Amino acid sequence: MDNENLFDSVNAVEYYVGSARQWAYYHQQALGFDLVAYSGPETGIRDRVSYLLRQGDVKLIFTSFLNYNSPIADHVRLHGDGVRDVSLSVENLGDTVEFIRKRGIARVGNTVRIKGRDGVMNTAVVSSFGDTLHTLEETADYGSDIPPNFVEVGSRAKPVGLKKIDHIVGNVEDRMMNSWVDYYVKGMGFDQLISFDDKDISTEYSALRSKVVHYGNRKIIFPINEPAIGLKKSQIQEYLDYYNSPGVQHIAIETGNIVKTVEEMKKRGVEFLPTPSVYYDTLLERVGKIDEKLEDLRRLNILVDRDDDGYLLQIFTKPVGDRPTFFYEVIQRKGATSFGKGNFRELFKSIEAEQARRGNL
Repeated sequence: MDNENLFDSVNAVEYYVGSARQWAYYHQQALGFDLVAYSGPETGIRDRVSYLLRQGDVKLIFTSFLNYNSPIADHVRLHGDGVRDVSLSVENLGDTVEFIRKRGIARVGNTVRIKGRDGVMNTAVVSSFGDTLHTLEETADYGSDIPPNFVEVGSRAKPVGLKKIDHIVGNVEDRMMNSWVDYYVKGMGFDQLISFDDKDISTEYSALRSKVVHYGNRKIIFPINEPAIGLKKSQIQEYLDYYNSPGVQHIAIETGNIVKTVEEMKKRGVEFLPTPSVYYDTLLERVGKIDEKLEDLRRLNILVDRDDDGYLLQIFTKPVGDRPTFFYEVIQRKGATSFGKGNFRELFKSIEAEQARRGNL
């Protein structure tokens, strides 16, 4: 089998957290996600509770433990709150598993048939960096958007305009990036899209290297970062120190109007990384004509970058949990297909300022 029709899309992102109810509430109130479904003791699941939220095509699941002997509790003790599973929709699970096994690189488990009231879902789990997983899900014989063992809740929130996952970024140890790129490319049929070295992504203090893998003409995009040697500790190494392993650093979610989305998120208490005002003094000289008002971008600290295909706007939240690990990116693409290389230095300076406040630079 070729590798052209293995994966459809990112289906959902599941987080293991200390309090699923609180994470769900935050994402409802601050980020505008609808609470769609619930799983727990009331639905026959005895060891955990899970909340499924959705906005646009973005589906997030927050899962917490009900006893301290749970592997979920072990995960939270080691890593803090973070991403456990980036599930991928597949057209034919048998063909996909066979393809991965023949490559002999990626680690894939046995196929499991999960029966629910809406049919049968076929799944298999692929291990990735650290404790991160990819559950492969074939839903041709399953007739609902509500997963097995969940019950529909239907608690609606006021959306902020988030539409779909643009990319999901992983952090790995120094000198391990190429191995994980090969894992996805040679092991799972992805392609390498672009790479950045420590000359592209650096300041006077710290640096990182990054390569981007994707599947199906950008249907699924995973940038992979590793720390590079600098005068002081990079943001990637700080993440690894606090997460205690490689893991998902951030999720970039696309919006159709970043000004409105960020305005609304700020009203609801979401904290973003600041941008020095001087960044905007020469912005139009660097990126050319844009549709947005410069004063809005300056007021909201939104970054802009241009490539050969157009321009993009982006902004990054501060870490969402207590540890300086996982955060979100909000992105709007006006034709651009890149990742904001022109903003890397300013972004790093903002992150380093936060690191310094924590005493970790």
